[in-house]
Amino acid sequence: MYMTGMKIKIYSTPSCAYCKMAKEFFKENNFPFEDFNVIENEKARNEMFEISEQKGVPVIDIDGEIYVGFNRAALREALKLG
Repeated sequence: MYMTGMKIKIYSTPSCAYCKMAKEFFKENNFPFEDFNVIENEKARNEMFEISEQKGVPVIDIDGEIYVGFNRAALREALKLG
């Protein structure tokens, strides 16, 4: 269990600029997350397809709520950052 009480997963690729922005956003706001490289991790890639029906990254899972792409406003709201 994370200190925040929220479980955050990011499905990403190393070359994705929006993935990097999402990870920086979580770091800046002190939210721990698990990062899954969907190029190298077939299981994570399949899981990402199942939960989002998307092939693009990032796909972000916050306690079962799925966010596709990096939308700062939506993530701030999901994390109750105001």
